Amino acid sequence: MKTNSEARILDITENSAYEKYLYKCLAPMPFRKYRKRCEYLEAATPKGFHKKLIIFNEEIVGQIEYAPAEASYYPISGDNVIVMNCIWVLRKAKGHNFGKRLFADMIESEKDTDGFATIALENHWSPWLKKWQMEKLGFKSFDSFRVTRKLKHKGECFKIHLMWLPIAKNLKLPAWNKSKLLEGVNSCTAHPLYHPEKTTLRKIFEKC
Repeated sequence: MKTNSEARILDITENSAYEKYLYKCLAPMPFRKYRKRCEYLEAATPKGFHKKLIIFNEEIVGQIEYAPAEASYYPISGDNVIVMNCIWVLRKAKGHNFGKRLFADMIESEKDTDGFATIALENHWSPWLKKWQMEKLGFKSFDSFRVTRKLKHKGECFKIHLMWLPIAKNLKLPAWNKSKLLEGVNSCTAHPLYHPEKTTLRKIFEKC
């Protein structure tokens, strides 16, 4: 790979040329407009949702997705808080600081916010949204709880952390609804906490 000076970041929220990436991520899965994802985008986009891709040598190698707290798919609340839904760089593009570049672009684009929040996972089998990865970006955990799945991997406990990166001083910390988070995430099929559409369970996680 060449230097990352040849990489560019593109906001695809209203870019029809990359529309399919609004509905799917970089996971190798077929493009499909899932109903829950469509419903989420229709509600979140007018409220400030953004999804950005990083393109390197004309290949999409990373993404970041974020929104104001009231438009996030996480049950996180807070005044003037931006919630990062996800950030992901393909393994083959590691070593170029593309993740930090995507993150810096978000912070610059939302410089009037008071702070940024997200979740992180600890001891989860997925390689995404790990606590140490969020800490490298500057987030710190200030609350967490242990859960296990009711379906696959039942009995394997892991931690979900609420992560926070303040911009302004003396801020009230954001809050989260842990009970709601036990329902999982239904607007991203590749998310480690994804709630499968076919299950009849309302909550797919339980505390352990």
